[in-house]
Amino acid sequence: MSHATTPLAELSAITKVYPNGVVALRGVDLRLRAGEIHALLGENGAGKSTLVKVLFGLEEPSDGVVRIRGHERASHRPADAIAAGIGMVHQHFQLIPSLSVAENLVLGDEPTRRGMLDRAAARRLCIDLGERHGIHLDPDARVGGLAVGDKQRLEILKALRTGADVLILDEPTAVLNPHETERLLETARSLTMNGTGIVLITHKLKEVMAIADVVTVLRGGQIVAHVDRADTTIDELAVAMVGRDVNRPTPDRERMPGDIVLEITGARTSGPGRGRLRGVDLALRSGEILGVAGVEGNGQDDLIEVVAGLRPLAAGDVTIDGETLRRRSPRERRRAGVAHIAADRMTRGAALHASVADNFVADRFSRRPFSRRGWLRRRAIDAAARDAVDRFDIRTDSVQTGVASLSGGNIQKVVVARELDGVPRVVLAAHPTRGVDLGAMARIHEELIAARDRGAAVVVVSSELDELRQVADRIVVLSEGAIVASFDEPTDATDEELGRAMAGAAA
Repeated sequence: MSHATTPLAELSAITKVYPNGVVALRGVDLRLRAGEIHALLGENGAGKSTLVKVLFGLEEPSDGVVRIRGHERASHRPADAIAAGIGMVHQHFQLIPSLSVAENLVLGDEPTRRGMLDRAAARRLCIDLGERHGIHLDPDARVGGLAVGDKQRLEILKALRTGADVLILDEPTAVLNPHETERLLETARSLTMNGTGIVLITHKLKEVMAIADVVTVLRGGQIVAHVDRADTTIDELAVAMVGRDVNRPTPDRERMPGDIVLEITGARTSGPGRGRLRGVDLALRSGEILGVAGVEGNGQDDLIEVVAGLRPLAAGDVTIDGETLRRRSPRERRRAGVAHIAADRMTRGAALHASVADNFVADRFSRRPFSRRGWLRRRAIDAAARDAVDRFDIRTDSVQTGVASLSGGNIQKVVVARELDGVPRVVLAAHPTRGVDLGAMARIHEELIAARDRGAAVVVVSSELDELRQVADRIVVLSEGAIVASFDEPTDATDEELGRAMAGAAA
């Protein structure tokens, strides 16, 4: 780590108050030095995203000072930040799937020849930049066909192309499998060797302990801890983030599951790619949590969607309590007791234009107690939503607040609260804790286990192996649309065994 006296970037006494009176930050300081990885931790709504948006010029502070290499910035917009060598890699990819790696890299500042894109120059730039930073990607590959980890690395390369020596990484490993995560962490380490400073937002404390030099913890818009990574522990950071000890729930695996509720036989889906199902057979009983592991894009989406009714089967069948679902619409499947926590909360899980309350009853607003004789009962809707806000600790001023104004983790809590309300027969949970904080993660795990204990058959898809070992009664691994391994004792499944299976080696 560099010990240069002048920080690459410095935020001093930053306060941010929004027009509605919400105080997002209160006098926060952040300093980033060359060659340093500075981890930024905190629960959802703690102020992490707001702070880095101030650094990148997306938000204007209400008070405080932004300095870049010791120089105070009177005006600091995104264009100013980029020109000053600051790059931001957002949690959600900003790539065009139909274009190549090289075309995405130069988009917005394309090399031209006779008024047309100079593809040869774009390819050379991609190769040269990759060689310089150790990020090797096929310049001709179509981005839509890339593995998730390579898409993330391309986003980093795009930021580096602008000459950035300050990188903001917002939840960079949220959608990566363990191997991709390790490759990304290696990339981050190598960048710091050349003097790049990195601000890392993450909820994964193991990664913080593996790679960070300095850790700052925010809670309620204020700094509650600032330590060298070598002087702290995972447990200490967890307590600082949440303000209390976090108890991790585990299911009672001595309980005997009941009768078969969900059965999938010979399931096949059509279309190109390794994500199509190829003859999947599964049976899930009442009172059981099935964990589904696998490298993203190997059939997990299709598995969830054929049960939810969002993707047709080319062959095979799906039944609940012995009755086929093949001709039932998604709405009819919901009425049959299928709850679906979608992987993409922003497009399928939530209606961003609607309020917290309206999202909470979106799947049942026409039924009692939320409707009577065709009229919505706002009091009943708001009361139920307030109960969910309290139970899941959803950070919002009001249940009438628009969901779009919430942090990603709080949007996820709204979705989970809606789907686990009542007594579903089948729960389909695709990456249920992606992007949420430790406290919310523990709460979501508690609710999934509670649904299981009430007799639901629960499917949990996750790239987090620790999560699957913690909540699942058994684990299966999908690779290229087929089940290649099954583990009846999740706690005995090692990372190595699961990793080999995820790579396609049958276990």
